[in-house]
Amino acid sequence: MADSVPAARSEGLHYLSLRDEIAARIAQGALRPGDKLPSERGLQGELGVARGTIREALFQLEAEGLVYRRDRSGWYVSPPPVVYDPTRWEGFLSYVEAQGRRPRTETISAETIAADPLLAEVFGRPLGAPLYLIRRRRYVDERAVLVERIVVDAALAPDLLRHSLDQSLTDILKGGYGLSVARNQVSMQPCALTGEHAAALRVKSGLPGLAVQRTSYDAQGRVVEFDHEYWRHDAVRISVDIRVR
Repeated sequence: MADSVPAARSEGLHYLSLRDEIAARIAQGALRPGDKLPSERGLQGELGVARGTIREALFQLEAEGLVYRRDRSGWYVSPPPVVYDPTRWEGFLSYVEAQGRRPRTETISAETIAADPLLAEVFGRPLGAPLYLIRRRRYVDERAVLVERIVVDAALAPDLLRHSLDQSLTDILKGGYGLSVARNQVSMQPCALTGEHAAALRVKSGLPGLAVQRTSYDAQGRVVEFDHEYWRHDAVRISVDIRVR
């Protein structure tokens, strides 16, 4: 990796110069997706620049989606994003595997809650009606790429929490309860990953992200799921197939 960054020794090297050099190596293929960058200490010794300068350059590259950090492991070149169509009710495991990637789901928590005014309105249920709240973290190739908060009507899927929720929730609802989605209402907006979302994804607070809210209805107009997803901005590319009538 010695020639993966410039051999400049100038103390005045600006962090953007270092950012440009690393970005150029990525663009040229000298650093490929999944490659590990030299350690911050190694870069400091090689370049003779301040540790803070190196971190600024790496944080800038992370904000642009070119590199990412792994806990206690270091910095890596970001892999290609997964292609995601949020209007389809297709399981995460299915569409990630279809792209030749390795998906994994980790359940953070699962509990029964009482419908508050907002959720009562969304589900058309009385205040205090039982709902299931599921929080999960999703991985692609062992990198955490999104956290999600899913609410399901307990009346439509009794005893849902007895299932292993690390598997496809789509398959559980369809196979175990005969619930299929006929329509999705989706909204998306850029966001900053902060607080619990940044902590769950193990990223620096303030990193750009994509917030997706989806309300899924069955053919009878009942709400099957009410989801909030928070994606790493560099992990996803939105692609929607729209048929013009």
